[in-house]
Amino acid sequence: MKDRVSITMLEGGIADVRLIRTDKMNALDPAMFAGIAEAIDTLKAMKGLRVVVLSGEGKAFCAGLDLSNFTAAPPSGTSNNPASGRSLGGRSHGIANLAQYVAWGWREVPAPVIAAGHGVIFGGGLQVFSGADIRFIHPDTRCAVMEMKWGLVPDMAGFPLWRGNVRDDVLRELTYTNREFRGTEAHALGFATHVSESPLEDAMALARIMAGKHPAAMRGAKRLCNATAYASDAELLQMESDEQDQVMRTPNQIEAVMAEMQKRPAVFAE
Repeated sequence: MKDRVSITMLEGGIADVRLIRTDKMNALDPAMFAGIAEAIDTLKAMKGLRVVVLSGEGKAFCAGLDLSNFTAAPPSGTSNNPASGRSLGGRSHGIANLAQYVAWGWREVPAPVIAAGHGVIFGGGLQVFSGADIRFIHPDTRCAVMEMKWGLVPDMAGFPLWRGNVRDDVLRELTYTNREFRGTEAHALGFATHVSESPLEDAMALARIMAGKHPAAMRGAKRLCNATAYASDAELLQMESDEQDQVMRTPNQIEAVMAEMQKRPAVFAE
């Protein structure tokens, strides 16, 4: 992982996660797939994690699949790798294969994930970006649902991640044509939450606000947001009640109230 993805823990339980294959614009080769998956697993098991900020070092967030590695053998233990030529039908990471997990897995991280995008966000990179709960993008960022250019279909969890964000006919057009669009349009179309001249700085500012909230309530809210895409009304109503029962009148919930009333930062027990 260390030569592809870095994790730096900041004050307040914020994980600064960066794609660091700068010489290739953070393109996805077998080692990058393995590195992102390992980073996600690390974050899922991390105690005291409040918020994740995901970004790319160098000139781009992620330029998509590294085609020079398309037929390369995958690293040991990385089954279902799109660069390996193997079948992708197997499920190696819960409901996903490895290629899907590097995008979908951000939804499985218990804490909120904020992505900061700049430069280029193509193909698989756009799907990794879309796995974040909230997405900041520079207005000049070049974006594309790129796979059709190479005779492929988007297969890294893009469709379940874009569902509900991007209008159906718009997604079809962009998928069928692989037309390039910029960050400002990405925001208008639903691929990004905010347009920002300084996406990483603004993502960090939001992370600091979110890190000061009741962590158990934040995790419950993320579970509810995740379930909204597939659960029935009855299931969501029950989930709301169950999540509230887990946090209401606990010491941390009382601390959240007292901190607001006293206009001070909350101090939560893990």
